[in-house]
This record gives sequence, C-alpha cells and structure tokens, in this order.
Amino acid sequence: MRRLFLFCFVFTLIATSVDAQSFYSIRRERSLLVTFGSGTAAYLGEMTNPGSLGKVRYNIVFGGEYYLTNRISARAELTYFNISGSDETANDDRVERNLSFTSNNFEISATGAFNLFPNGRRFYQRPGFNLYGFAGIGVMYMNPKAEYQGEKVALQPLQTEGVKYSRIQPVIPYGLGARLKFGPFVNVMIEGGYRKTFTDYLDDVSIKRYPDPTTLSSDLSRALSDRRLERDPNYPVAPNLGVRGNPDNDDGYFLLNVKVQYYLPAGSGNGGKSKVTQRKRKAFYRYNKRGGLRR
Repeated sequence: MRRLFLFCFVFTLIATSVDAQSFYSIRRERSLLVTFGSGTAAYLGEMTNPGSLGKVRYNIVFGGEYYLTNRISARAELTYFNISGSDETANDDRVERNLSFTSNNFEISATGAFNLFPNGRRFYQRPGFNLYGFAGIGVMYMNPKAEYQGEKVALQPLQTEGVKYSRIQPVIPYGLGARLKFGPFVNVMIEGGYRKTFTDYLDDVSIKRYPDPTTLSSDLSRALSDRRLERDPNYPVAPNLGVRGNPDNDDGYFLLNVKVQYYLPAGSGNGGKSKVTQRKRKAFYRYNKRGGLRR
C-alpha cells in the first residue's frame, strides 16, 4: 500500500507538470479518463467463517472512464486478482475437512457510475470531493488450485465433486467510492465493490455430501476431493459422513482499491494538436479569394 500511495503522488506530480506546459491544457475539454489502481481482494464462500471474508489478498486494475453527463459516466476495467481460503482458519468443525485453495483470476467489467455532486461546466470545475456509486456487468475467469505433495494442482479439470463447471463465469459488480480532486487533471479514489457471481465453485467446493469416490475419474481427483485423512488417519471417512459444502449459496468476492485517474486531453491522438486549437485557428484566420489573410 505504501508503494501505491508513493506511485499516486509521483504520477500526479509528473502528469500535472507535463500538462501545465501546454497553453491550451486547461482550455481543452476533457471527458475521457484513464484509471490505474491496486488494493485488496477477499472472497466469501465455503472456506470463510460465517459473516466474514476469507484471506485478504491483492488485486491490480486498469481501465477507462468516459463522462456522458456531468453526473453519469461509463467505465470499462480489467482486473487481475488473487483469492484464497483454507480450513486451517475455521472456527468450527470445518477444520477436520482440511480443504484449501488459491486462485488467480481475471475480470472484465462494464459499469455505469453516478456522482452525488454534479461536475462543473468544465472538467477542472468538478468538486474537490465527491461520492459515487456504480453497478454493471462483467465476466470472470477463475482457476482454483490446491497444494498437493508440494505442487499446485488445478482443481477444475479433476472434477473433485463429480461436477463439470466452467472457468468463465458472469458477475455483477456494484459498490461505492469517494473521489478526491488532486489538481486539474488528476483524481485519487478509494473504492469498494462486491461481485455477485452465479457459481458456487470459486473455491471448488459446493455439494453438501462427499461424492462416492468410485465415481471420480482418477486417484488424484479422489485424493483432493476428501482430505480428511491427511489431518487425521483415524478419521471415519465415508461419503455420507461429514459436510463438504453448501450448495444453497453462491460464492462472491470483494475488492477494495485505491485508484488514480488522469484526464486525457481532447484530440491527444491528432499529432499533438487538439481539435480545440484547430477550431480556434480556423475561426481566427480565413483565406480570401485575393490570396490574403483576414480576421
């Protein structure tokens, strides 16, 4: 987190310094922002204690935002995040279950945001502090793995519950944030968002009872389906004894981020000359039929 705050500070100074050297930098209208941020990620599922999130991990996000009105914007973001869980931290009899996972995931989302306070007529006239909410749709790629005999093993291909599920899942992101104006071109944001999913397999655990081991496809699948004997060799293992998961509730995850936004200049891809500048020059000078310039 300290490195992120340092990056935000340095990025803000550089961006402000570079744009300040352009005469038209403030006068250009800007509606498009580029976003970069990082923070924490935590999941909610079968390997978390009731009413709490799982292990706090990390995420990195990159995206863009475009203002449609002075309150409403459209956003697109790509997020890389890691989530994990383990029965070692359970505060009930789930310790005997002895399951664990970690997963490196990607999310692509498209959301709309609504500001509590409207921006001014120009981008630099926006409030120094604002609150906002966002919601939208997204797609997530997940890949839960477990450590077995010193190696990380992907669980989805093993079908440890005898269930075939997809690694690609839809999500609904929604949340709240606070935005601080840091100079005319830069915003710093703190944002928290929950992702509702439609799968119970972020952690590769769902069905209530252990599957019949004879129905599983391999010895590795059977070993990672029921790991109770690894903890206690005398544990009474049977498919109808003990609870493996809870199919009544889908899994979810929460992201908490610090983000930096930078307003891109209008016409930045037009050889360095903004459309505003070109319009001013065309309006200021005109070429007449006699070959002269007139105002």
